[in-house]
Amino acid sequence: IVSAVSKTITGLGGNIDACSQTVLANYFTLIIVVSFPQPAEAEALCRAVRDGAPRLQLQVQVRPFEPARVAPVETGESFVVTAFGPDREGIILRFSSYLGSKGINITDLYGTLRGEQFVLIGQVSMPPTWDIQMLQTDLEQLAHDAGYTVRLQHENVFVATNQLRLPAARTVAKR
Repeated sequence: IVSAVSKTITGLGGNIDACSQTVLANYFTLIIVVSFPQPAEAEALCRAVRDGAPRLQLQVQVRPFEPARVAPVETGESFVVTAFGPDREGIILRFSSYLGSKGINITDLYGTLRGEQFVLIGQVSMPPTWDIQMLQTDLEQLAHDAGYTVRLQHENVFVATNQLRLPAARTVAKR
């Protein structure tokens, strides 16, 4: 699907500036920000993407990007919150409400049920005024009350400790 959509966009002279793709409950979702040298007509673009992969029966929606309508978000450092525990109603509400009440912006969120366990991973933008140790303590208490385990890590630490490590390539000396 990504290949078919990318081929159509590129064939129309467009450039994909940003994208996010996921599969949730067997539903494929792709969100892309596309730029064109000249303005593109929304319905024609929808039709072209659908026609570019007719056997996939894609549902396509196009909206113009309007930066002026986007509310400014306080920028801060990026952290990753991971939480897991028994599946129970309202767990996403519990964590998102807490973070929102502290002015912490959730920039990416993934949650899934794995057997009896619910796993939640969120990337958050932390205002620079926050005390990280105090926030970790608050999150641990919130998690404990729900029977969850939670961890807050700076994005750089999360990436460094969770990267796929490939074996070092062997070099062959030329003779």
